[in-house]
Amino acid sequence: MESFMTLFISLLEILLALGSWTVPSEAKAFFVFGDSLVDNGNNNFLATTARADSPPYGIDYPTHRPTGRFSNGLNIPDIISEQIGAETTLPYLSPELRGERLLVGANFASAGIGILNDTGIQFFNIIRINKQLEYFQQYQRRLSSLIGPVQSQHLVNGALVLITLGGNDFVNNYYLVPYSARSREFSLPDYVQYLISEYKKILARLYELGARRVLVTGTGPLGCVPAELALRSRTGDCDPELERAGDLFNPQLVQLLADLNRQIGADGNQMSLCIIIKMHALYICFMIIWLNVDEVTNFAGFVTSKIACCGQGPYNGIGLCTVASNLCPNRDIYAFWDGFHPSEKANRIIVSQFMTGSVEYMNPMNLSTILAMDEKA
Repeated sequence: MESFMTLFISLLEILLALGSWTVPSEAKAFFVFGDSLVDNGNNNFLATTARADSPPYGIDYPTHRPTGRFSNGLNIPDIISEQIGAETTLPYLSPELRGERLLVGANFASAGIGILNDTGIQFFNIIRINKQLEYFQQYQRRLSSLIGPVQSQHLVNGALVLITLGGNDFVNNYYLVPYSARSREFSLPDYVQYLISEYKKILARLYELGARRVLVTGTGPLGCVPAELALRSRTGDCDPELERAGDLFNPQLVQLLADLNRQIGADGNQMSLCIIIKMHALYICFMIIWLNVDEVTNFAGFVTSKIACCGQGPYNGIGLCTVASNLCPNRDIYAFWDGFHPSEKANRIIVSQFMTGSVEYMNPMNLSTILAMDEKA
């Protein structure tokens, strides 16, 4: 009898231990894919020049230290996590991403990458998008060993996914140097069509891997960032050719998302009717049309949207942000932190449009609406 009770207690302890890894019903994981706008430290673990692990990066982060985020403080995924009441996701390459932290999700993004594998080749060792998707598969195997395959699939299907790609395919590929290989191969309209066709493969693969709540961003104001103004503008006006690239890319991306939803079974005009129940069969996309520079300035009352807070040369847009750079004393009045990346204040404005923006910025609906519908499902 005593041996039976000992065995029973031992089994009970094992079951209790296994139960501690059960995913709470309200848990919503968050997965991030893309480039430096959303990288929160993966490149710290790589031998690459695309890094943000030295001061003054992170000057306004809670620790006041660089973290690998291309920001003075929090970046877009951090603020989304904050808004949805979740823990901040860890970089996938972080050794701290283990055990219960896997339930929060993971950030696979890597500064310098694009839709195309040859984008960002000057940065050497970066996690290209296909590798990010391989890591997502690897993550799911790790998660499955922790909580079992059924709960793992449930967590992934119900997760929020953010993917940000495209900008680097222009500024760090097509327009990187005059007469680049891609610009000799394609006219700009043909190049955009090629990017869209490649992006379709990426998004289809993301769906195959279980993503169902997918937030897809367009390109930002490429011709208006301080780095491009420094290279291309004598008057401070946005570069029309780079602006043309975004004007061609973003509408075609919107159309791609509508086409994907129809192919997978959702009626693009009735997505709100389908989102709640058919998580196993739907590819849900939202499209943010990035705020232009004037809109960002008007929303926040920034003193400038042309000059970076940290940098050197015209518009503080030349070279990297380093301890030798000019550094503004008040980051909250600058739309851009460095030559390419928004300040934390600007990131907060962008995320506010994710959360509560009208269909002018979020299509077919904003994130707050989706989360409310999920709660009622």
